[in-house]
Amino acid sequence: MSSIRGRDTLELSGVISDVLDPFTRSISLCVVYNHRGVINGTNLRPSQITNQPRVEIGGNGLSTFYTLIVVDPDAPSPSNPNLREYLHWLVTDIPATTGVTFGNEVICYESPRPSMGIHRIVFSLFRQLGRETVYAPNWRQNFNTRQFAELYNLGSPVAAVYFNCQRENGTGGRRCE
Repeated sequence: MSSIRGRDTLELSGVISDVLDPFTRSISLCVVYNHRGVINGTNLRPSQITNQPRVEIGGNGLSTFYTLIVVDPDAPSPSNPNLREYLHWLVTDIPATTGVTFGNEVICYESPRPSMGIHRIVFSLFRQLGRETVYAPNWRQNFNTRQFAELYNLGSPVAAVYFNCQRENGTGGRRCE
């Protein structure tokens, strides 16, 4: 994880607190949209994220499986996130050292389309207790990554990354509250 003067960018951006509890990254998580790698704080426009990204994960052994959760904690707007968290993608049963194409897409990828403000799109990776132990929720709006992880005994994340996204012609910085 990248840091600014010793503080983690996930913490500085509010991802740690709004979406996740503090954790220690233990495996690699690589997210790439159209040959552009995502690092914490990358700025991407909706036209750049129309198609699902290539996601590769590290880990140990093919008998270990992971769940990828992608949410927008700023829906519909950062100043009024009353749909927090909006679930954009959920892939389960991803074998270690592979990518999401080897997993089970239980909630299909829905490209983020922010209409107001700058939204954080958060990719969280969790280690599963076993294969076929995580199931799709019945909704995308008001999803809760923490509660979902608790429901399926996923524990703390093993990796996370986020990028910023705003409407195609949007300008300006993140609004502080």
